[in-house]
Amino acid sequence: MSAPKVSTQNGDWAEVVDKLVSEKIASRIAAKDATIWGPDAESEASIRLGWVDLHETSRPLLAEIEALQADFRSEGLDRIVLSGMGGSSLAPEVITRTAGVELVVLDSTDPSVVGRALAGDLSKTVIVVSSKSGGTVETDSHRRTFVKAFTDAGIDAASRVVVVTDPGSPFEKLSADEGYRKTFLADPNVGGRYSALTAFGLVPSGLAGADIAELLDQAAEAAPELQADSTDNPALWLGAVLAASAGRDKAIITADGSDIVGFPDWAEQLIAESTGKQGTGVLPVAVEVGAPELRSEASDLTNALLAEKATSGVPTALTAGSLGGQFLLWEVATAVAGYLLGIDPFDQPDVESAKKAARGLLDAQPEPEAAAFTDGVVEVRGSEGLLDGVDSLQGAVDALLGKLDDKGYLAVMAYLDSERDASLHAVRPALATRTGRPVTFGWGPRFLHSTGQYHKGGHPEGVFLQITAAHPADVEIPDRPFTFGTLITAQAAGDANVLAERGRPVLRLHLTDPASGVQQLLSLFGN
Repeated sequence: MSAPKVSTQNGDWAEVVDKLVSEKIASRIAAKDATIWGPDAESEASIRLGWVDLHETSRPLLAEIEALQADFRSEGLDRIVLSGMGGSSLAPEVITRTAGVELVVLDSTDPSVVGRALAGDLSKTVIVVSSKSGGTVETDSHRRTFVKAFTDAGIDAASRVVVVTDPGSPFEKLSADEGYRKTFLADPNVGGRYSALTAFGLVPSGLAGADIAELLDQAAEAAPELQADSTDNPALWLGAVLAASAGRDKAIITADGSDIVGFPDWAEQLIAESTGKQGTGVLPVAVEVGAPELRSEASDLTNALLAEKATSGVPTALTAGSLGGQFLLWEVATAVAGYLLGIDPFDQPDVESAKKAARGLLDAQPEPEAAAFTDGVVEVRGSEGLLDGVDSLQGAVDALLGKLDDKGYLAVMAYLDSERDASLHAVRPALATRTGRPVTFGWGPRFLHSTGQYHKGGHPEGVFLQITAAHPADVEIPDRPFTFGTLITAQAAGDANVLAERGRPVLRLHLTDPASGVQQLLSLFGN
């Protein structure tokens, strides 16, 4: 194990850290002091600080998880599927990928993704359904679909469903009523993005074979240093770099040389959803090693890297340490950043807007909005005024990028199959190179539970490129009047509508043939 470390370059945050130490912010967080973030945040903070001592309070889960895993292995059940969204899927994904164990993460409503998860060997499959309430439309739809698939295959579905939820939730009752195999209750005083070391992170990871006891040990080793009112506290320095670098409100995050796999995506959702509100926040930009942004000297960028050295002259925090320690480090630093920004880091007031819009579209089932024009296999639509006088795909992209100013960012929102269409991610660095501005890339609808909050509540500087696709093979959702194809279409349209209503420029590209469309876009952007 190794304790978390933070070193800083190209900036001076000593005065900010001294202030944090004098105000005892670290020890007050550790003591679950809900007054830190001001009176408006106190009510929410009072029920959201359970994460600070999870390395102690989660330990009773270990024996339960180990026993259930042993039972599953004795029954030949070694394929674990996780249905979860946002932090409920991203933390287990990082834990299992870093541990080198297999976990099928189902955090999409794309019919292709759902169909592939269903096509695995059901005779060896267990599904873990993670939802605080059980009302999350994605996870409820996954659960219904797998229950039917198990039943159709002659398998006792109830014996293959494991539930992770909050105590007293409707989902806990449903699980009992349906006789599901096991219900794990998470700490209700922890929000989803801070839940890596709760049952939401530990249950699927442990059932898949990761060493979750070691993960808690790593966090326990890190805790004393992260809770200390000391200028040696690495969380205070990381929080200061994120939120107290004048005019620098975009943090580039990558892992270069770290053996932790996928961590930038987890950190992205933690920071974006926690800080992107009230017209302020830190925009985290998860990028690949060698990304164009890492060479940028732009005045609004900082770097927060899992690396040994900086790659540009912008203010930088370099972090190192074990995975459990890093989880706790970044959680404390994000809470500190919220304090420095003067916002509540535990609410997510704008996430519900896209959900509400999607529900409205599902209920109304309107006819699709007519395309402004079609270029190849790409139907082109745009927010009001964006496509005036435009009649080509290249022209549409130029029009969107023309709205990007020297402090703005571009968000690519791909409502596609992240495995089948993985090559599309290459447009991210291509667009960053072309624009000289940071570019985020999110797979929909997953990002709606993370960076979607920043898109609507953070600095109003974004321009948005949404990519959707036709569904050659749709998947029915039992006892629901819509399919997965209908659902993801409504989620994309609802999100675009909310962004447009808030004055954000949105270019919507719909691929009538996914494979050909991805290639057309890659060619357009020079890949």
